[in-house]
Parts: sequence; C-alpha cells; structure tokens
Amino acid sequence: MKKFVIERDLPGAGQLSAEELAAISATSCAVVDQLEKPYHWIQSFVTQDKIYCIHIAESEEVVREHAQKGNFPVTSIAEVKAMIDPTTR
Repeated sequence: MKKFVIERDLPGAGQLSAEELAAISATSCAVVDQLEKPYHWIQSFVTQDKIYCIHIAESEEVVREHAQKGNFPVTSIAEVKAMIDPTTR
C-alpha cells in the first residue's frame, strides 16, 4: 500500500459549515466502504480554497476511483516517498 497526498481545488472550502464538512466526510467513508480494494482515508486539511487529503491505497488509479465515485475534485495526486518530522536526525 502507498500513501498519497491529494490536492482538491474547492473555492470557499474554508467557509464550509460543520454540517457541510460532515456530509463530505460521510460521502468519503461511504465510497471507501463500497470500494472492492483496500483503502484508507487518513485525514484531510481544509484551507481557504483547497482541501489536502492523505489516503493510503494500492495505486493512484484507486485514489482516482474514490474521487470519481464520491464526485470529489482532484487537482493533483502525489505519492509520498518519505516522511520527516522534527525528530528526524
């Protein structure tokens, strides 16, 4: 399984209500449950006009399938090659 960062252009994302964000979350979870492949949505970061999502899947194609079934925009998908944090030495 690979980890991906998905960038989604969504003008006004930062003004979405808690109910609207919950609806997006529910849709994403429902699509994950429908996929016939291993898939994990880890978390998403909402900014003013974009949502950045972290997903784990077998391939970029499966990430695109999730987006298509959920009617989610995809601006870009990047496979994570390594992770670092303040404890990386």
